[in-house]
This record gives sequence, C-alpha cells and structure tokens, in this order.
Amino acid sequence: MAGLLSKERIIAPADYNRWRVPVASVAIHLCIGSVYAWSIYNPPLTRVHGVVTSSANDWSLSAVVWVFTVAIVSLGLAAAFAGKWLEEAGPRKVGVVAACCWGGGYLVGAIGIFTHQLWLLYLGYGVIGGVGLGMGYVSPVSTLIRWFPDRRGMATGMAIMGFGGGAMIGTPMKEFLIRTFYRAPEYLGTVADVDLVTEAGRRFAEIGGSLREVVVVGAAEVRDMTVPGPEGVYVVETGAAGVGEAFVVIGLIYLVVMLLAAFSYRIPAEGWKPAGWVEPSEEERGALISSHNVHIDEALKTRQFYQLWIVLCFNVTAGIGVLGVARTMITEIFGSSLPQVVDTAFAATYVVMISAFNMVGRFIWASTSDYIGRRTTYWIFFALGIVLYLSVPITAQQVSVNPSVVWLVYFYAATMIIFTMYGGGFATIPAYLADIFGTKYVGGIHGRLLTAWSTAGVLGPLAITSLRQNSVNNAIDDLVSVVDPSAFQAQFGAGIDQLEALVASNTVTISRLMEIAPAGTTDPTSSLYNSTMVLMAALLAIALVSNALMRPVDPKHHLIEN
Repeated sequence: MAGLLSKERIIAPADYNRWRVPVASVAIHLCIGSVYAWSIYNPPLTRVHGVVTSSANDWSLSAVVWVFTVAIVSLGLAAAFAGKWLEEAGPRKVGVVAACCWGGGYLVGAIGIFTHQLWLLYLGYGVIGGVGLGMGYVSPVSTLIRWFPDRRGMATGMAIMGFGGGAMIGTPMKEFLIRTFYRAPEYLGTVADVDLVTEAGRRFAEIGGSLREVVVVGAAEVRDMTVPGPEGVYVVETGAAGVGEAFVVIGLIYLVVMLLAAFSYRIPAEGWKPAGWVEPSEEERGALISSHNVHIDEALKTRQFYQLWIVLCFNVTAGIGVLGVARTMITEIFGSSLPQVVDTAFAATYVVMISAFNMVGRFIWASTSDYIGRRTTYWIFFALGIVLYLSVPITAQQVSVNPSVVWLVYFYAATMIIFTMYGGGFATIPAYLADIFGTKYVGGIHGRLLTAWSTAGVLGPLAITSLRQNSVNNAIDDLVSVVDPSAFQAQFGAGIDQLEALVASNTVTISRLMEIAPAGTTDPTSSLYNSTMVLMAALLAIALVSNALMRPVDPKHHLIEN
C-alpha cells in the first residue's frame, strides 16, 4: 500500500493531458467544501430531543456553531502540517488520509448525535473531520500550480472552486436525507386542549398518569419545522430529527468519492513545462511577481507572509461567521417580516446560492487576477466589501419598518457579491503566494498561511454568536418590559420573576413574546446581526491597509539555486 501511495508512482508521462488533473481536484474539494453548508445542520442539531423545536435538554445554537469553528481550526492546523508533508509524500497519500478523516469524522459525529454527547460531535466532525478538510484542501493546490505555470490564478481557481461549490451539491442532499429520516413526535393537541404545568422553566403535560416534558410550537415557529405540522403541544423524545442518520450516509458517500479522486492524482515530471510556453522576463512579470523561490521556513521570516496572513484572516473572518449561520440569519432577518416568502425551503435555497456564488467567485476572481494583478483584486474585495457589509444593518432596519420584497432582493444581491469575493480571496491567495515567494515551495507556504483560516474560524463564529446572543438578550428584556405581566403568566405558566430560567430552557423566545406584545410593537429579530456587520466592515478595513502595503520580498530571503 505504501508503494501504491508513493509520490514516485504518480509521476505523469510526457504526453499526459494536464486538463485531467482538475477533475480529481474538484471532486475532493466538492466533498470537503460541504462544510460550508454546516448551517443546514443547525436547526435539527438544536432540537434532537424536541424535534419540532428546541427542548430544555437540547444543544444551543452557540454550542452547535462551535463544531463548525473547531472543524475550521483543525483545517488550518492540519494544512500547516500537510503543506510541508505534501511536498515529500505527494498528493495521493495526502488525499487518501483526507478521505479517511473526513468520512470517518462524520461517522464519529453520528455516534455523538445518537448518544447526545456533544464532545463526540466536536471530536468527530470538528477535529477528525477538520484534519481531513485541511489535508484535502492543500492536496491539489501546489500540484495544479505546477501543471499550469502559465495561468496560476486560473489553476488555483479550479483547485479551490470545488470547495466553494461543495455546499451547492451538499445542501439539497443533506436536506433530503434529514427529511427522509425525520419522524414527527407525538402530538397532544393545541395549547387550549392540554393542561400544562411549568416547573423550573420547563413545560410538562400529564400523560398516562405521569408528567412528561413537552414543547409548545406557536404559529411563528411552524415555518421553522423540518416538516411543517400543526401548532400546539408535542411530547419530547418521541420523534427523530433525522440528522444522525444523515451523518452516517453522507460520511460513507464522501469517503468513497474522495478515495476514488485521490487515486486519480498525477504530478508533472521535474522540469516539465507546457508546450510552447516561455517563462516571462522580469519586466513582463511585474514588480510583485518574483522569479526567485523562498524556502518554507524562510518565508516565515518575511513581513510579506504576515501581511498576506492578515489579508486572508480578516477576509475569511468577515465571511465565515455568516456562513456558519446563513440559514438562521436570513430566516431571522426576514422571516417575521416576509413569512410568505422566507420559509424553510427559501432559506435552504439561500444556502445553495451562497455556495454557487462562492464557487463561481473563486474561478472568476482568481482568473481575473491573472490580468489585473493580485493586489488590485484584493483592493476590490475590501473596498466593495466594506460598503456591502455596512449596508446590511440599513436593510434590516428598513424591512422591519416597511416589509417589502425589495429589501430582500437587495440583501440577497449584496450577500451574493460578498460571497463571490470571499471565495475569490481563497482562490487567489495561492497565486499571490506564488508571485511573492515563487512556486517551488508554494504548497508548504500555503499550508502555513492557512493558520489564518483557523484563526478566522474562531473569530468569525465567536463574533456572530456572541454579538447575536447579546442582541437576543437585550431584545427579550425590551419586550418583557412592555408585555402585560398577566399575559406573560398565561402564556408561559410562570411569572416574569422566573424569566432567566424560562429563557435558559427555551420556553421564552422572541417569537413567543411577540405573540403577546402590544399591537404596533416592532419585532426586533431583524436587527440581531447589525453589530456583527459593522465589526466585519472594520476588519476588512484593516485587511485593505495590509494589502496596500505589499512590496516584493527582500533578496536576502531568496533561495540560492545551484
């Protein structure tokens, strides 16, 4: 097996068609790129026990989103190691390990869901799966740059395009599997038909002479159900969310596809060049395209490495937090204002479209950078991105006052442009590295730079979940201050003095409070992400400065070629 996976076994013959190489690369990236559809898992993972809505023992959104964060952190750390190992072992061996980790991580995560052990979900999908992500991500990049020295941007765009499109294929597959394995819990009837008891913030109903925990689904929450059903009272732990079974099937599919792709990898022989291609002169290259190589370890001693680290980190931070909660975000911003438009199907389609624009942006922007230059490309990313992020709070405020589809269309367009640039930033950075540090060690340097992705994987979700939760708490406090205490008692079976326990057990929510709020009260849900968007714009401003200061590497860092 060691010989079958060796680098020497995959050297292509002289007449090998280089256009066959991107097929395997895209296949692996389509599999691992499904991590961008993580938000599809958020709703069922936060109601494994309650099924139709969250029960007291269910995981919170903040806890679940951090699984995605751990996966991204593990991706960056694994890529930092795998990038250098890739130069020695070759892409086939790295790709096989990636397949086993990504597929196996899903299976371990499924065990965590079935046993409701959150740490197993973190270990499986987050750590083991994240290692598979990192190894799968770097395995084709330096390979394609060597196959396409004449079009570096396009090559990296092809390599990483699949990663952006993974969610486009993964989202409908995940939705289908979750719905297939979904089983509705026992329905007791409307709230008026059932005698409810509230204890320590939880709701109970008497069934067969004993109290059983139940959840109450209001009219506003029906649209968020995996399979819509009647509003009313449901018994906890009598149905199935379907997400555990989906994890098993998806993990096996990805394992098989990635193994087939890994065994299809080929690398060019030493000194190979495309027929008819002549390496450009210094004048033709431009100031920021070097003809010299910089060793992996020496690159860490240059300021250019850390400038590019900031560029990648803050560009990713600005997008990755939104990606982790994309489905939840569009539902919360527009669901209450435009419920007839923004339902579960619309939200799922939104995630698919994010993936589509993310994928297209990777190829288009990376290819464009071959003509306008990498630094100019990032100028566009950051300047335009700042404007678009700052426009989201304005859109959210306007839709709450004037529920018009026009605001939804604008939000949709703005975020799609943002995600083309988010994907384009990923696809263009390997070519930027090759320009600055040369092509010889670009795989290893790229792997080290992906630690910026790990950092962003923490910063983005941390910012969006903590700022959102702070907004939720403030919104609940504001609504409680205008709600009639007697109406509160009737709605939740407990007084306002028990608010903290009721919120902690998911009994009191913004949507449930809006049902008893005075007429004319503005639903605060659409503004939950305003502070996050302002922060993201500020991070892009820092990245813009870092990119603007980019200069060629000092010759003292160049590798002395024999």
